Amino acid sequence: MRARATISIFMIAVLVGCSGGVVDPEPRRNPRNNRGTDELGSIFGADGLALSLFGAPEAEDGGGGGAGIGVNSYLWRASLDTVSFMPISDADPFGGVILTDWYNPAETPDERFKLNIYILDRQLRADGIRVAVFRQVRNGTGEWVDSPVANGTSGTLEDTILTRARQLRIDSTT
Repeated sequence: MRARATISIFMIAVLVGCSGGVVDPEPRRNPRNNRGTDELGSIFGADGLALSLFGAPEAEDGGGGGAGIGVNSYLWRASLDTVSFMPISDADPFGGVILTDWYNPAETPDERFKLNIYILDRQLRADGIRVAVFRQVRNGTGEWVDSPVANGTSGTLEDTILTRARQLRIDSTT
């Protein structure tokens, strides 16, 4: 009985200790946008996560990063637009990774492709995106085996995404 009372008092003391906080008279600065935390509002407020993922105003740096997305929003949207015909396996807007599932073109049923897209920067830059392309072909027994990808395929996809990202940025400023 005495042990229960001691544990209960200890738990109450821990909870009470966690509920109070020290008020910082100097607002902290967010290094990404140099604004104080008191200016940010709630996560679903004017600068919140929900709006940033779905077309919030640009970040102050003009790069289209957005407050709730970890990568350049133009590159993110352009990547999704470019691979919209492929099934998306995983998409992480905070880490900047888009993984597709295997896609079989109707013209070549014995061939399939998979893409890994990495958005590397918050700025709209040519070196801010990398695409890894994987190809498999069906062998004589019907099993899928890895096959080389044509030279320049990754670069062509990167250029296509960059062109689309630039179009999105131009469209957003007009």
